[in-house]
Amino acid sequence: MDWRNWQIREEIIWQIRNHFRSKGFKEAETPLIRPTLIPESYLEVFTTKLMDRNRQEKEMYLITSPEASLKKLLSAGFGNCFEITKVFRNTETDSDTHQPEFTMLEWYRVGSNYLKIMSDCVELFNYLWRSLTEKKLVTAPADGTFKYAGKSINFKQPWLKISVSEALEKFADINFNDITHKDGKDSLTRFPAAKLAAVCVKKGYKVTADNSWEELFNQVYLNEIEPRLNLKVPVIIYDFPQPMAALAKLKKEDHRLAERFELYIGGLELADCYSELTDWREQQTRFEEETKLRKKAGKTDVVWDREFIEALKSGLPDCAGVALGIDRTAMLFADCTNIRDVLLFPFA
Repeated sequence: MDWRNWQIREEIIWQIRNHFRSKGFKEAETPLIRPTLIPESYLEVFTTKLMDRNRQEKEMYLITSPEASLKKLLSAGFGNCFEITKVFRNTETDSDTHQPEFTMLEWYRVGSNYLKIMSDCVELFNYLWRSLTEKKLVTAPADGTFKYAGKSINFKQPWLKISVSEALEKFADINFNDITHKDGKDSLTRFPAAKLAAVCVKKGYKVTADNSWEELFNQVYLNEIEPRLNLKVPVIIYDFPQPMAALAKLKKEDHRLAERFELYIGGLELADCYSELTDWREQQTRFEEETKLRKKAGKTDVVWDREFIEALKSGLPDCAGVALGIDRTAMLFADCTNIRDVLLFPFA
């Protein structure tokens, strides 16, 4: 391993803590092993066994994110907070940008929404850029430009913000209204798989009768939109379809869309943000829908977190939160295209 890469990673973590503490955020520490999880249909999980003193076994899970625990703290009045922690996602091997164990930063702002977190991201990455250049760990001119994977990227210029609907139209020649029903009463009627399947067949994608709308959308997004987000400035793509945002608030003016954004820099997906859903009834309904989708996809059965629903009942304040990949952030600033190059003990 190039030790400079580790210095960059170490400095990023150090400066993240400095940045959020200077903003009055509390640092939280939450469990890595839990008896329940948030049931997200697109993730596969790790299971393990907890044995008591009598060697009686209980199934447990390694966390896929600290989100549920942090929101329980928010519901208890903890306030603005952040956490840097290990998280675990199964099947994420054989990739230059994924590891089954990786390091995540999450932070939450009370009384806020996803628009404020967009500003947080701009501020944080400019802060990291300044810190790394001042310590000469990253070489870059004063105008905010640096190199990643042979491409110049500038933090100081206005970041590009594009909605998913705009990106579909621009990059995939798909009108969002043609693959959804705005007046549908629930997720199934708003997002009929048959409408999107017809479009995907014309485009030459592999389509089966069992494909959900979400699975079909992912094919389009990953093949036609995500590769186009590798630009000379950071890109925030926002207002995702509701099936792609299981824990986000829906937009009041259009319940097909959720207040969610993703951040891309140099083509790397780095952060995922929601205006957090606070309605416990809606959240429980979505958990039930996600559980059905997990079963349909053959994913590991997950006992979903009912304590989380109880926390929402007690009153999760209006807030927004974001998860940011520390390893990929280190890749960006170290100019590495393989995640293994910023880890001391990577998986093969």
